[in-house]
Amino acid sequence: MEAKVIWQDGMRFLGVGPSGHAVLMDSSPQAGGEDSAPRPAELLLFALGGCTAMNVMSILNKMRTPPRRFEVLIQAERAPEHPKAVRKVHLIYRAEGVPEENLRKAAQLSQERYCSVPHSLSAELSFSVEALP
Repeated sequence: MEAKVIWQDGMRFLGVGPSGHAVLMDSSPQAGGEDSAPRPAELLLFALGGCTAMNVMSILNKMRTPPRRFEVLIQAERAPEHPKAVRKVHLIYRAEGVPEENLRKAAQLSQERYCSVPHSLSAELSFSVEALP
């Protein structure tokens, strides 16, 4: 799997993933940006919420209890000092028209077995640099 982040202008960057789809990122005016797109840390929360939401929806559909309405609220706490890492995340699954026991089971299966994002947050990280002329 490979992705790329390409500088656009100011503090705006375009992330392009292996699917070929792109997402724009920006920072706040206080950090030199124009507040024109989500911050990278927000995208981390979107990735977590999106991954588990897709899992839960798939599982609920297989249980033959598709929701009339479904959302995942993501509450996160960040460290106050740099690197201001996300320290705690609490997910609230809200579904209309689904038995609570099915929703709980689907959320549990997503978190413990299927959703790759929370299991990737503790991934080993390395880096290299390439200074081009």
